[in-house]
Amino acid sequence: MPETIEELTKLAEQVSEAYAQSFDICRDPAWYLGKMTEELGEVTAAYLKLAGQGRGEGSREDLEDEVADLLGFLLLFASWQGIDSAKTLRRKWGGYLR
Repeated sequence: MPETIEELTKLAEQVSEAYAQSFDICRDPAWYLGKMTEELGEVTAAYLKLAGQGRGEGSREDLEDEVADLLGFLLLFASWQGIDSAKTLRRKWGGYLR
C-alpha cells in the first residue's frame, strides 16, 4: 500500500483518471476546486452526524471515508498546480518548529 505523500498522490491520480474516463469528466479548474469544496462539506456533515449535531446517524467509518476523499482531492489539486505537497508541508509547517 502507498505510504508516502508522493505514493498517495500517484494513487489519487490513477483513481481520478479512471473515474474521469468512466464518466467522461473534464477535469478543469472548476472541477478541481468544486470537488475539494464538495468533499469538505461532506467531512463537515459526517462529523456533525457523528457528534450528534446533524441529521441522521453517522459513523466513524463515514468520517474517515470523507477525510480520505478530501485528502485525495487536495493531493490532486496540488499535483495539478505543480505543488510538491511533502516539500511544501515540511517548509511551511516545519518552519514553526525552528
